[in-house]
Amino acid sequence: MSKMNENNKLAIRMLAAMVLGIVFGLVCMAARESLGATSGTWQTINNILFQDITAKGANQAIGIFYLGGQLFIRSLQLIIVPMVFTSIVMALCEIREASTLGRVAGKTIGWFLFTSILGLIIAGAVGYFFYSTGAFSSQISGLKAHAGSAGANPLIVILNIIPANIGAAMSVNNAVLSIVFLAIGVGLSMNFLKMDKQSAVYRLCQETSDIIVVFLNYVVKKFGPVAIFMLLSRTFATYGIAYLRPAVAYVVICVVLLLLYLLVGYPSMVGALMHLNPITFIRKVFRVIVFGFSTSSSAATLPLNIDTNVNGLGVDRQIASFVLPLGMTINMDGTAIMQVIATFFIAGSSGFDINFIQIIVIMVLALIASAGTPAAPGAGAIILFTILSGVGITNEAALVAYSLILAINRPIEMLVTALNCVGDSVAAIGVARSEGRLDEDVYNS
Repeated sequence: MSKMNENNKLAIRMLAAMVLGIVFGLVCMAARESLGATSGTWQTINNILFQDITAKGANQAIGIFYLGGQLFIRSLQLIIVPMVFTSIVMALCEIREASTLGRVAGKTIGWFLFTSILGLIIAGAVGYFFYSTGAFSSQISGLKAHAGSAGANPLIVILNIIPANIGAAMSVNNAVLSIVFLAIGVGLSMNFLKMDKQSAVYRLCQETSDIIVVFLNYVVKKFGPVAIFMLLSRTFATYGIAYLRPAVAYVVICVVLLLLYLLVGYPSMVGALMHLNPITFIRKVFRVIVFGFSTSSSAATLPLNIDTNVNGLGVDRQIASFVLPLGMTINMDGTAIMQVIATFFIAGSSGFDINFIQIIVIMVLALIASAGTPAAPGAGAIILFTILSGVGITNEAALVAYSLILAINRPIEMLVTALNCVGDSVAAIGVARSEGRLDEDVYNS
């Protein structure tokens, strides 16, 4: 009971920090518009509070809010690789029956595909409706064309699953899919060799995991609310209204659709398919939503998501330790939905005609591209160029519209991250319940 009260208090502090951060950020946004983004007064305020100190020409800036937010995110990113690796290895090592292991993996992928494809169908229908009504025919000016990332073949994502060098994969956070592959390989090999909890490798993973949990709890509980306030304040304070006006339709449609899928779609799945209380689900994952929204990083939110699923929703730890890290790397419902709506917006604003076949191609490419999107802030909008290249939307007007997406997409990416994290939770609950490994007493408490 005391742990539950402590978790509730933390969720309340996070919510308060989120609200205060948004309000303060909007006040600063209004001040920026009033003073002028190039005025000396605003530049002084920006240099003291919000400036990215790594940017060119920011040698004299202090960037208090930038520093605070980045220190917090880096503290979480520090444990991504060891946490994902140890979680999956231990989960696979503990599932002794091959049939059980295969069944759990199959159900996990099935849930990922179900939630993603359903979201893509809805996004495709909604996006085409507003595209056909001319809602995305925005006149965009004042932006330079942005070439984006190379329009590489989306199937390269599959090739990059297997790293050419273990050390290189372990040393960076943007190769999480490779880490998942390595962890699955090690875990299955340990399972085949019947290596139990007394083996040196398992004990190393367990002790590493214990250290990560202690470190995580300290960072989140002591610094989480303050960091959330700083991250949100800075995001909204540096977000110019001038960039938003040409793409109001895209922003509004994307936000409404993402919110509906998050607050109506997922709870409906939990209620209708799992026969669990959807209100309880939303109440317990709310701190995950707040944290994901604030950090805009699925990777940074993963530790909190695992804790919430195990201790709040009653998901068996083995199931959560397998499903959630895997979901963080390949289950990107929110990213896929955003990319489909963004593609329709860019096509509409740059004069491209889209037929039914192209809609199917866009949805398939979004499914593949989202699976290969790094769990980091802003990655979804960058990978978007792969989809545009795949359907040939690459003229000068399209690149200008793409530049606008890059400029305004941060708040949408924050909501996308929350959706991605909650989608992983839905899959974990679905798998656990079907395996009889969901503690409903914990869920309903």
